[in-house]
Amino acid sequence: MEWQPDWGLRLRMAFTMFLLFGLYVAFVGVLTLYFDNLLIPVVLLGSFSLVQYFFSDRLALRSMGARRVEPSEYPDLHDRVSRLAQQADLPKPGVAVADSKTPNAFATGRSPDNAVVCVTTGLLEALDDAELEGVLAHELAHVKNRDVAVMTIASFLSTIAFIIVRWGWLFGGRDRNQAPVLVAILVSLVVWVVSFLLIRALSRYREFAADRGAATITGRPSALASALVTISGRMDRVPEEDLREQAEMNAFFIIPISKGFIGRLARTHPPTEKRIERLRELEREMETR
Repeated sequence: MEWQPDWGLRLRMAFTMFLLFGLYVAFVGVLTLYFDNLLIPVVLLGSFSLVQYFFSDRLALRSMGARRVEPSEYPDLHDRVSRLAQQADLPKPGVAVADSKTPNAFATGRSPDNAVVCVTTGLLEALDDAELEGVLAHELAHVKNRDVAVMTIASFLSTIAFIIVRWGWLFGGRDRNQAPVLVAILVSLVVWVVSFLLIRALSRYREFAADRGAATITGRPSALASALVTISGRMDRVPEEDLREQAEMNAFFIIPISKGFIGRLARTHPPTEKRIERLRELEREMETR
């Protein structure tokens, strides 16, 4: 199966990025009107974002308690990643394993040349060979689509808006007790809330794109669909402590942890049922060709 773009999905992602761009242009315009010394916080946050961008692989692995593994430790896993990367026309990424009962996986790294694919021990125990390859292909599709870089760039000004909401009075200089600063903080709040929702919509669209990419790499959409069914069934049996420790990594996971109200509000992935439905539709399309 050739790597063919889903133009409907691409148009939705482009429209979401356009809305974010328009929102951020208005946001910057308001900030320049109301803040005297905005340069310092922007430079500081920009530096933080650059560090996050260039060291995203190390930060993500450390936050998960994962470590890179050698081919001698996990020869089968390395062989599968190597073969799938070749099928996806990608350099072989690093391979990492996290000792966790939660069956999940994520990809990180700003570009294909320094990407890392990480799986949990729970995932390796839960899936059969075909399902595991479906999940690995999904993560490689994220790498090919440069999703870590896209989401980091998309969220930069949203992060600034959030910081201003919390600490805006510190950036107001001599006007810190006057109405203009309060207006700027309120505008920042609106920008943060709207961009929060848009960025998560963009993340959900990119998950659909990665699912389609996985089907292209393996030629078996049903394998990933089966893996999603297996993983979602096992997630309910993972201890609550394990879920809480890993909640911050939701945006990277093959299936996010969505316990409680906050988890549903901040959903970065589409519903698993909808993903499975689309994969099965893709399977039927491939069978009729």
